[in-house]
Amino acid sequence: MVPCPKTHGPESGLEKVRAFFEDDHLHMALIVARGGRLVTTIERPDLAAATSSSTPVAKLGTLIGRTAGPADPLGSATAALLREGRRRLAVVDDSGRLLGLLCLKKDGTGYCSDEGIRERAQRATQPQNQHSQAGCPRSAGSGGTTARAIEGVTKLSPALA
Repeated sequence: MVPCPKTHGPESGLEKVRAFFEDDHLHMALIVARGGRLVTTIERPDLAAATSSSTPVAKLGTLIGRTAGPADPLGSATAALLREGRRRLAVVDDSGRLLGLLCLKKDGTGYCSDEGIRERAQRATQPQNQHSQAGCPRSAGSGGTTARAIEGVTKLSPALA
């Protein structure tokens, strides 16, 4: 699990979210309110619902089918992602507070790690890591069974799949 993914506030403009998706490695925009509550998740196809550039981003996307709890079994989360053809699930606690993001690798063999994301960003010579932990209160660990199990997981074992 990436404990400090890139997020956007509900006041973010539609053009900012469109620009976010210009990076083909990014699959889900997380719209987070003050206090860390996840308001919605936006994927590229959701942008088609925006009828004007003034459409509030908080009105786009959905949480349904795009979130998991920290105690959810990793195998269940992976199966849901593969079944639905998705690669991202927001991890939220019982009050809807964002804990992190599950990022299934393109080849489906495991999950992205902060280290892997940093390495990719360095190879691409990007000036900053989209998933930087700087200043992130969750970088020390997000708690919860699945959240703890996923931290550092990069390859799925048969027992987890």
